[in-house]
Amino acid sequence: MAAIPFLKPLRRSVSGRRRNRKASSLVTASTIAIAALAAAAAVNRYLANKAERDNPPVGRFLDVNGVRLHYVERGTGDTVVLLHGNGSMIQDFESSGLIDLAAKNFRVVVFDRPGFGHSERPRGTVWTPGAQAELIKAALTQLGVSRAIILGHSWGASVAVAMGLKYPDLVRGLVLASGYYYPTVRPDVVAMGAPALPIVGDLLSQTISPLLSRAIWPLMLKKLFGPKSVPTKFQAFPKEMALRPSQIRASASEAALMIPDAFGLRGKYKDLQMPTVIIAGEDDKLIDIDSQSARLHDDVSQSTIRRITGNGHMIQQTATNEVMSAIREVAGASTQRAAAE
Repeated sequence: MAAIPFLKPLRRSVSGRRRNRKASSLVTASTIAIAALAAAAAVNRYLANKAERDNPPVGRFLDVNGVRLHYVERGTGDTVVLLHGNGSMIQDFESSGLIDLAAKNFRVVVFDRPGFGHSERPRGTVWTPGAQAELIKAALTQLGVSRAIILGHSWGASVAVAMGLKYPDLVRGLVLASGYYYPTVRPDVVAMGAPALPIVGDLLSQTISPLLSRAIWPLMLKKLFGPKSVPTKFQAFPKEMALRPSQIRASASEAALMIPDAFGLRGKYKDLQMPTVIIAGEDDKLIDIDSQSARLHDDVSQSTIRRITGNGHMIQQTATNEVMSAIREVAGASTQRAAAE
């Protein structure tokens, strides 16, 4: 049957109204989404500013190659440097009690690594373990430190290894705690690295990521500390500082570098010749210690390994005395080697 001529304009009119309604709905949805993101960004900015007011710097600052680096120094004697993991800061070691323990016999220097705590993280540098090793070495030079034991936890262990490889005359010994040393398939790391992406990453870290991180914080702590419960002393850790957009972006950047850096370092560990203690929780839910710490022990001839039963990733918090014992072991081995030489 032929179409009735006068119906054609009517159909076009109805179709046009539908398109207009769809376009109007799309504009409305976009406006709401933009408004929601702007509101989230404003809330996150307010919370970040409040976190920094509530948690002012506890130490001093160094200007190192144009980077403002926050550090704490305590005690006297041979120097021990503590390097925290990804997403953390000085208060991790402070709340654990490790700084106070070590300061009884050593000069302890603890840094907020670039982008964490109160330290800057300039965008013009890719902050690999090697780049951070150079920064920490320059900072120690300013502090008059020519020899030190370096302890690194988790991502900080990669920085400690890089320091041992680049500056063997500086590093008299290593304590490598809960580290990641060999590349593996890690879908979780890929997801964690999203806020480090150009443009999109800035949007995520300013809006969605801090809110999501707040929601999953209890689950994240359960994975980090398990099978142990979170100790009461960890309440002194400033959670709100860790949830700032700037620190979330720094964490994402380090997550994105985790596998490539392990790939680049994997063949160099045999060159570490200083006394080294590798220490890890037997039940680490974040990193498999058989394929990481135990394998590193096989590759580093001057190493011993301590597998802490019943503990997870956060051994500096849940097995603080054992970590302190590892520092003493490295110090003793270093002293014996110096005497023999």
